[in-house]
Amino acid sequence: MSAPIIAIDAMGGDFGPHSIVPACIACLAEFPSLHLVLVGQTSLLNELIARHPGVDRARLHLEQASEVIAMDDRPAQALRSKPDSSMRVALELVRDGRAQACVSSGNTGALMALSRYLLKTLPGIDRPAMMTAIPTERGHCQLLDLGANVDCSAEHLYQFAVMGSVAAEALGVVRPRIALLNVGTEDVKGNQQVKLAASLLQPVNELNYIGFIEGDGLYRGEADVVVCDGFVGNILLKSSEGLASMISARMEALFKQSLGSRLIGSLALPVLRRLQGELAPARHNGASFLGLQAIVVKSHGAAGPEGFESAIRRAVMEIREDLPQRLH
Repeated sequence: MSAPIIAIDAMGGDFGPHSIVPACIACLAEFPSLHLVLVGQTSLLNELIARHPGVDRARLHLEQASEVIAMDDRPAQALRSKPDSSMRVALELVRDGRAQACVSSGNTGALMALSRYLLKTLPGIDRPAMMTAIPTERGHCQLLDLGANVDCSAEHLYQFAVMGSVAAEALGVVRPRIALLNVGTEDVKGNQQVKLAASLLQPVNELNYIGFIEGDGLYRGEADVVVCDGFVGNILLKSSEGLASMISARMEALFKQSLGSRLIGSLALPVLRRLQGELAPARHNGASFLGLQAIVVKSHGAAGPEGFESAIRRAVMEIREDLPQRLH
């Protein structure tokens, strides 16, 4: 296939280009055929790029955008009032065929609204869903939706399950196990939407639907794709990230309490560092907007360079697998 070209909203997120530029340069070194188009204030971007000598400027292009969508801007404001925002211009590059994917760490609501308006949804898909990887005992599972759709019907949950299954197969999972997140595993448990979604999924032989799953089952790795509405999914995701950070901080604090604990800690440090790396949110950063006619990946707004690199890697994978076509 041709070299992947990704449009980067270089002004989004909590740290903007100060975090995004180093991530982009690292990814160019990792993927020799990758081309990136950084969209934003080109004078600032050129200044930051100049701090990294040896960058292959033939594969790093800049596109001017004079406006920035703030993290607290309303989606309607982003649609109507900022036609030259870095986020919008990056998505327009994808719409116009000048890039194959867009990566942004900006305002989630604005990114979803602009993506739906500019790129449109695939036939038969009512609402795009956000999906990301969650670490489990067996590796990781794909969780969707993560907040794009707070209120979902049974049909929406069914569509999420189908899209999640296809995306998991693109990631290399053979016949992915699909489960609906619920308050219990028994058929009588759950609200009406979840029960109706189960009735839609059960007769579909092409899907490996295994039934309901509880939160602890998700972390045990009992399913490859876990489906829920965006309200539940967003809370689960943020709770997972917060818990991983808290455990890491508490362990480090315990190892520093006394001389004996510091000695034990020095012995356990390699294992601790490995565990921190495996559970670190940055390693799994990057949520796919499934159901659009093109690839959009949302990075966490607070992601540093390592986290934004993960989001770019996800976009590269989806380009290589031609994910929108597989979902069509």
